[in-house]
Amino acid sequence: MKVIERIAELRAALAPGDPAAFVPTMGNLHAGHLSLVRIAAEHGRPVIASIFVNRLQFGPSDDFERYPRTFERDVELLARAGCDYVFAPTESDLYPEPQVCFVHPRAALADTLEGRFRPGFFVGVCTVVLKLFNAVRPHVAVFGKKDYQQLLVVRDMVAQLALPVRILAGETVRETGGLALSSRNVYLDPRERAEAPRLSAVLQRIEQSINAGSTDWTRLEEAAAAELAAHGWRVDYVAVRRCADLGEPRAGSPLVALAAARLGHTRLIDNREIVDPAR
Repeated sequence: MKVIERIAELRAALAPGDPAAFVPTMGNLHAGHLSLVRIAAEHGRPVIASIFVNRLQFGPSDDFERYPRTFERDVELLARAGCDYVFAPTESDLYPEPQVCFVHPRAALADTLEGRFRPGFFVGVCTVVLKLFNAVRPHVAVFGKKDYQQLLVVRDMVAQLALPVRILAGETVRETGGLALSSRNVYLDPRERAEAPRLSAVLQRIEQSINAGSTDWTRLEEAAAAELAAHGWRVDYVAVRRCADLGEPRAGSPLVALAAARLGHTRLIDNREIVDPAR
């Protein structure tokens, strides 16, 4: 496996026409990221993973400087997972001058949920993903379902801009208690880590209720949010939406329950697909 920092060097290393498979990351890797690398390896070679903490997607109160950076460990994990290249650009290489051109995703998809609580987040995500796609020129790219709205936003951007990239989705990887793996889990202290699986649990109960026939989406959302708040969480949202476009739910449509909440100083997100709700 080779580590490459510059776009020109990466392009020189990749043969034109190679069915490259790409996994973009911000580093501090865990088993969820590595599962995406394995999916990528099933759909193309060479496999390229990027490690880049993208300043554009962090708001003024977010944790850009505090975001954990574990580069040497990440490289070792990627080598063992079957990655061929690690693309680790510097800010000066990926942003050689102040960025004035941005990708603004579809508002109906990007300005709700995460977009409501993190204004500009998906502009930063789409802008860096497009830059990375232009650098890597992959045939396929793999994103995790844990960041469900991000997956839909990137898919929509690819369709809107007619990019020659097929977007694949990897299932959320969880700890034994149900907590979704996340790079931000390292911020949790022992008490918070013991409490954190509740986020997954309330979404699972929404899933069970809908599969049992409930269509009172508001009641389900409010009950889940109330339970989280009663145990010390600061809830941004609990929402039941359509899988396809995050629109308002309809009985019989594939649905997804999504949530974001802070536990102590750590903001966690999670979701549960409800792909065959009771009709």
